[in-house]
Amino acid sequence: MATARLLLLLMVAAAAGSYFCTGEEVIMGYGDELAEEPAPKPAAPYCGSVRMALEAHNIIGWKTVSADCADYVADYMTGERYQRDSDVVINEAVAYAESLKLSGKGKEIWVFDVDETALSTLPYQANHGYGAQPYDRTSFLRYVAGGSAPALQGTLRLYRRLLQLGIKPVFLTDRTEDQRAVTAHNLVQQGYCSWEKLLLQPFGLQTSTQAFKTGERQKLVSAGYVIIGNIGDQWSDILGSPEGCRTFKFPNPMYYVA
Repeated sequence: MATARLLLLLMVAAAAGSYFCTGEEVIMGYGDELAEEPAPKPAAPYCGSVRMALEAHNIIGWKTVSADCADYVADYMTGERYQRDSDVVINEAVAYAESLKLSGKGKEIWVFDVDETALSTLPYQANHGYGAQPYDRTSFLRYVAGGSAPALQGTLRLYRRLLQLGIKPVFLTDRTEDQRAVTAHNLVQQGYCSWEKLLLQPFGLQTSTQAFKTGERQKLVSAGYVIIGNIGDQWSDILGSPEGCRTFKFPNPMYYVA
């Protein structure tokens, strides 16, 4: 009886995929052979999670899009998902602006970044791997100098609604003063007009983008303006007191500016 019970237990354990060690002998159970298989290549869901971590500012200080996610980022930026994500940001911004009660003093302003917020550099990024290639300052400045960057239509919709509401737009960009004329011309050509200020970085200024923009916003507040909204594609566009009454982060997984 004991022998029969032992045989029965062995049969049940084997059917369950267990293994037994007898001295140096190993009897493998079902599925153990999979341990020798190489790890699968990261797929789109992985890259989507990375993009979310970038947008949430959980991954910072990165230089280029990783090679395994290059195709994903290119598809995202040129597909419907980027447009849908952008529309969510703009719809929320418009709804917020329409809910405000203004003072009537004409001092309420909304701060806009330029590149990847008001104007798109996708025509340039298409030739540089959508962030998968290292930043080439010379070629990027050449693109800016062409003055052909198209408007992000959602941002233009927000911009025009703000003007209707009596909120004054202010552009604050890390483009430099020597690019003022071409930047102003590009903005006007793409439908942006009647802004309150166009603030550019002094040429040769040795500071971070975040420090520069924080300082410029402080100057605006000191001059009596009320920053009721602030929108940009980089965290350095919207971090640093005074940020404004409310900030909005535009999607951009292609590059990071500190």
